[in-house]
Amino acid sequence: MQTPAGPILVVEDFPNILQMLEITLRFKGYAVITARNGQEALELIAAQRPALVVTDILMPKMDGFSLVYQLRSHPETSQIPVIFLSATYVTPEDKEFARRLGAVRFLEKPVETEEFLLTVGEVLTMLPQELPPPVREQEFIREYRDRLEVKLRHKNTQIFRTERLLATLPEEQKPAFQALLQEVLQHRDEIQAELDELYHLLRENTLFHRN
Repeated sequence: MQTPAGPILVVEDFPNILQMLEITLRFKGYAVITARNGQEALELIAAQRPALVVTDILMPKMDGFSLVYQLRSHPETSQIPVIFLSATYVTPEDKEFARRLGAVRFLEKPVETEEFLLTVGEVLTMLPQELPPPVREQEFIREYRDRLEVKLRHKNTQIFRTERLLATLPEEQKPAFQALLQEVLQHRDEIQAELDELYHLLRENTLFHRN
């Protein structure tokens, strides 16, 4: 079905997950467009306004938190409903930050198909919600930095534990944990890149206010 306000935009950097979500929604008759990160999503939204955005949080180039912040900061996109999907940002503090940014739902991965479709249907048919006011830039940067720093510490702990375990395993058991290690290293690098950019912004803002 084509929703009156437009298609559903799914934003996810893992191709197999993106394909699964797209097929699930298309099977139910929804029109779907896809993006692999927040930058691609913003470009699509500028050309074709979606009825709903379903987005992962941890992604390269621009993650889900930054994407929603950008959407809420501009009047023409501020009312597009957003559902977050995440396997990494799942603490109560992460979910509260997502709510304050303006996400209408938060689903943890792996999400059941029935729960996913039910949530999408509810969001598309509910009356427009009064969303919280856009978060101020400095507040967003500080809180976003805090969330990233917590995740970076967690990922570094995972890397240390996995590397220590790999050193003790027999060769036939190593491939699965080596694959896990590569995934965690990728996540760690993505989080570090986001943090480096935030630190740069904070330094620039500090110098600006001093001048």
